[in-house]
Amino acid sequence: MKSLKVVFLGTPEFAKTALEAIHQSHHEVVGVVTATDKASGRGQKVNASPVKIYAEEQGLKLFQPEKLRNPEFLEEIKSLNADVFVVVAFRMMPQMLFSIPPMGTFNLHASLLPDYRGAAPINFAVINGENKSGATTFFINEKIDEGNILLQEEIDILPEDNAGSLHDKLMVMGAGLIVKTLDGLALGNLTERPQPENENPKTAYKIFKDDLKINWDQNSEIIHNFVRGMSPYPTAFTVLNIENEEKSLKLFKGKFELNNHNETAGTIHISKNEFKIATKDGYYFPEELQLQGKKRMLLKDFLNGFRSFEQIKMA
Repeated sequence: MKSLKVVFLGTPEFAKTALEAIHQSHHEVVGVVTATDKASGRGQKVNASPVKIYAEEQGLKLFQPEKLRNPEFLEEIKSLNADVFVVVAFRMMPQMLFSIPPMGTFNLHASLLPDYRGAAPINFAVINGENKSGATTFFINEKIDEGNILLQEEIDILPEDNAGSLHDKLMVMGAGLIVKTLDGLALGNLTERPQPENENPKTAYKIFKDDLKINWDQNSEIIHNFVRGMSPYPTAFTVLNIENEEKSLKLFKGKFELNNHNETAGTIHISKNEFKIATKDGYYFPEELQLQGKKRMLLKDFLNGFRSFEQIKMA
């Protein structure tokens, strides 16, 4: 089988796993493009991306352009004479870049396209209570996540999965799918196909802070899946009033039960042994949570932090 020369473009851990799989295959990584180093945290420490760290460890040729349209950068990339570009969790690419390689540029997307196009496909698959997800490799074109499909693989979403566990499963499966795609392109036995027409595909728009607040006036299962789908990041939250002070409460894990009560949604029942919140059709029971200013903890430890529960209400 022919060994393809690959330029890889990506940034986070999800992309690093894919880069590692390509580098360990018989294909040749001739260049790696990742984000510029960014300062983060309280000390504004400058951090390199997981892709950069791996590329430097392996001695791979690395690029960190601020602008992808930079003529000097484009010339350097062209000089690598790559057969194909592979993109995983990167940023929008201009046509002048993705059209460089003769075999094209393909992307790995963590969903079964055309469903869940967008920035947060893993989160929304769990939020919407799907029992299946998957990964897709597809050729990049001018439209976001709408290019012709090369390969797809499915994976089950288990009841105990959250966005974090599904992310990790898809990260490994997706890395393998990329190598299969490269092998198929090298052998010339892949047939690209247009994405199926779907008038109302499920979407996966970028998640902002305002999207994270829990609406308790919904069915219990919807709330449960919302918490799962935002866990461990970016994390669903509610706001409590504790002794006349409002504090956010992040929820990472819980369970629910259906109950035909007459309580107002959001009503809290909290004691030394129990914490439950009324929903539209039952109760939600937080099991892992984090109060503003505290660390993430199990429910037992959370409850042990209070002497009295009388002044804890939903804000």
